[in-house]
Amino acid sequence: MGILITDTTLRDAHQSLIATRMRTRDMLPIAAELDRVGFFSLEVWGGATFDACIRFLNEDPWERLRSLREKVKNTRLQMLLRGQNLVGYRHYADDVLKEFIRLSVKNGIDVFRIFDALNDIRNMELAIKVAKEHRAHVQGSICYTTSPVHTTDKFVAMAVELERLGCDSICIKDMAGLISPAAAAELVKAIKSKVNAPLNLHSHCSCGMAPLSYYAASLAGADILDTAFSAFGWGTSQPPTESMVAAFKDTPYDTGLDLELLYEIGEYFAAVSGKYRMLFTAETTRPNVNVLLHQIPGGMLSNLVSQLREQNALDKFSQVLEEVPRVRADLGYPPLVTPTSQVVGIQAVLNILAGARYKQVTQEVKNYLLGQYGRPPGEINEEVRKQVTGEERPIDVRPADRIKPELPALREEGHKLGIIHRDEDLVTYALYPQVAVKFLRGELKEEAMPSLPETTAKSTAVPDLPLELSVDVDGEVFNVKIASVLGKTIEVEKAKKPKQLPPGAVTSPMQGMVLAVKVKVGDKVKAGDALITIEAMKMQNQVTAPHSGTVKEILTFQGEVVNSGDVLMVVEQNG
Repeated sequence: MGILITDTTLRDAHQSLIATRMRTRDMLPIAAELDRVGFFSLEVWGGATFDACIRFLNEDPWERLRSLREKVKNTRLQMLLRGQNLVGYRHYADDVLKEFIRLSVKNGIDVFRIFDALNDIRNMELAIKVAKEHRAHVQGSICYTTSPVHTTDKFVAMAVELERLGCDSICIKDMAGLISPAAAAELVKAIKSKVNAPLNLHSHCSCGMAPLSYYAASLAGADILDTAFSAFGWGTSQPPTESMVAAFKDTPYDTGLDLELLYEIGEYFAAVSGKYRMLFTAETTRPNVNVLLHQIPGGMLSNLVSQLREQNALDKFSQVLEEVPRVRADLGYPPLVTPTSQVVGIQAVLNILAGARYKQVTQEVKNYLLGQYGRPPGEINEEVRKQVTGEERPIDVRPADRIKPELPALREEGHKLGIIHRDEDLVTYALYPQVAVKFLRGELKEEAMPSLPETTAKSTAVPDLPLELSVDVDGEVFNVKIASVLGKTIEVEKAKKPKQLPPGAVTSPMQGMVLAVKVKVGDKVKAGDALITIEAMKMQNQVTAPHSGTVKEILTFQGEVVNSGDVLMVVEQNG
């Protein structure tokens, strides 16, 4: 029997390369042709697509799924489900999980690829059970990584347990492209010796090894491989569909897929990729063996570049990459996959931007250290735990066991807000309450697509620089705006020197949106008390009081977008 192919172009490929920005209108014209190919499945949903649709594209993710289902009549539609995290960044109550899976099947999902970022099966069991009850194909996934605490024997034991729980197939999910050909052959043989379910290998070309590892895995007995059409392949995405199909042609592993049809589809995606050319960066499109050290997965890497740009800190990219492994070790070597990739990655960013490790800590890092994501694979750095959580002790139960049903209260809130018109709206609100309110009210707009200036529109060069820089020359700050990458126009203007900060000023450590102001004028606060919650880089970050005192003035409000260094409030110091 030949190799089966899952094509990821409509989900993981563009998540990995262009921060999940492909629009539904660019997917639908080719969907029927994709249906003709004969793929095992098309991965079209889940992962970051749900969030990106409402946050950036002003698209209803449920409508995207329904629209694709109407076009794709014969091929399984697949989604990536983060276990108890669903498509979000925290654990949700069991009632939210059950309703999400029910609606996903209703709207067109056939295959659920279910994983847990910590490989804690407790966080996967309910999702597996519910998806099976809805007669979906369940693909239990093992997050592959390398560390002192991850071994082949442990991965095999997990595969055995997933099959016991009823999974229809097993996936080795190598989200950072770390698996070598030798390691792939060893792990596939070991799992196949213990498990009867079909085995899928998912990898990325981040360090360039993935095509070789796919070949080695196929020889060792793998049944399914993940690929993406070449215009959205390579780099931090999957190996190219066309190339892998051609490589196996006329061998015992022949996929049986039509190369001519694949070529035609590939040409369509090549044209589509041109629309997004300003979102492709060197960091995501070229292989880099440094990934073997920092282990950052493709989807996270493209988002990390985007987020550092938002913080005007792209120049610190290499420092962040060096800091990621240190944070990961402190947290017990979690596999870097959503949400732990964000937990680790954003903490690394904060450590670098703050100039001191764990001076600024996200709420998610604190939750992780308290066991609210599950059981870490290795030992936590106790000094870091004490610094972040103090005397609070971590839980050792399935995190969702501590979460009360959420839908009844959310339904009542949503109806009062006038945003619940169907069951899907309630689930959207449950997953992303802050963003969903504006989205469901129709208050959000699709973000503008970056484009080259007219003078360079015909150039094939893709700039890989921020378009605005602040440069300090002997104490004088200049704003440098790059209006042309060909050097025809560069505008330089002197920036205003920052005003003297008022005594007791509390400033924003990053660019982001104010989610909550937790104090009012006149309140007494102690050093370390939470004052403001800012959402930045998809994580919640607490701005704390630098000293004890009295809140004298509040200079921000809920919903405001603030920049790094903005004064948020003034806390008059005691004494």
